[in-house]
Amino acid sequence: MITYDRFTLDNGLRVVVHEDRSSPLVAVNVLYDVGSRDENPAQTGFAHLFEHLMFGGSVNIKDFDEPIQSAGGENNAFTNSDITNFYDIVPRENIEIPFWLESDRMISLAFSKKALDTQRKVVVEEFKETTLNEPYGDVWHHISEMVYTQHPYRWPTIGLVPEHIEDAKLGDVKAFFKKHYCPSNAILTVTGNTDLAEVRALSEKWFAPIPAGDRPVRNLVQEPQQTEMRRRELVAAVPLDAIYMCFTMESRASDGFYVADLLSDILASGRSCRLYQRLVKELRVFSSIDAYVTGTVDPGLFVVEGKPAAGVTLEAAEAAIWLELELLQKEKLGAKELQKIKNQMQSAMEFSEGGILNKANNLAFYELLGNVDLINTEADIYEAITAEDLQATAQVLYRKENCSVLYYRAKPENE
Repeated sequence: MITYDRFTLDNGLRVVVHEDRSSPLVAVNVLYDVGSRDENPAQTGFAHLFEHLMFGGSVNIKDFDEPIQSAGGENNAFTNSDITNFYDIVPRENIEIPFWLESDRMISLAFSKKALDTQRKVVVEEFKETTLNEPYGDVWHHISEMVYTQHPYRWPTIGLVPEHIEDAKLGDVKAFFKKHYCPSNAILTVTGNTDLAEVRALSEKWFAPIPAGDRPVRNLVQEPQQTEMRRRELVAAVPLDAIYMCFTMESRASDGFYVADLLSDILASGRSCRLYQRLVKELRVFSSIDAYVTGTVDPGLFVVEGKPAAGVTLEAAEAAIWLELELLQKEKLGAKELQKIKNQMQSAMEFSEGGILNKANNLAFYELLGNVDLINTEADIYEAITAEDLQATAQVLYRKENCSVLYYRAKPENE
């Protein structure tokens, strides 16, 4: 059981505290309820751009990394389609430093043409390296565009095209920041060697004076239900052919997410699971294969991806995957296999909740979902899933009209 306390400042900042006196460290995590789904379709990549801009210094702090490093700590951030998350880890005696730093860039991020130009170049270069010049780097551009026709998940976090960042104006950047990076749209979690009284005092000192801002109201276009199979084929200079099969599934906060997540583990959580045993080891159809869920706040994807073995066509590889998925639809899982997967899941969850940083990240995300106590109850949700639940979900999930297939063919050497 992970104990925690919660309170909300007058400006709307939600704060979650977990005390762990066994640690000499404290983790301070700030989650902003903004991701790539909140972007203008003509200005994508802004959330990811701000992940970089937020390290470019504030009005009072020119170099964000230096104070943390001088305090014996470390810091970093990540952005995805739903959130932007910043975290700091420092020794207990320097706990006030991240409060000072995070609050200062929340209220007075330094905006200048020079800073924008610098970070714009970094982000555009990252786009080129990871998307344009890396084998399979554009896969999620194609998958997102194929699966999502209306919802803003139709572009990846890094952006639709580099020109959206290259053409970003300082005024547009300032407006995006003002709209999304404010106390009423943020969650602060503090874990480790501290307590409620200390965190409350520091939060009041550093964050309470910041104006609340207007919490954005989302009116996202919901993706219509897919009614027919979609296909796309690419030919590029990649080492091997690859296949990606994507099934639309329920959102992260739904009961259906947990069943689909467990199905992905049944198929591909290690070498003892079905896809590896059958399609890699026994039949040698694939050289590698995986299955996972995206776990997005809005309805997401169940993905099966793999690289066929030498001499196996993509068509034959796809047919082999369908046979494995049909088994889950037709046959109930045996009690032994089900319990083994649940045990693996429990171990993975315990590992993910180890360490103060993981707890800080998880508490913030569960608070975003509207139920911070999921950090204690999710294990019970997985344990309660039955073989009948898995079969019923497989029958709904693995329908051909619910599937989008991407073939990524390796260009022949003589072309």
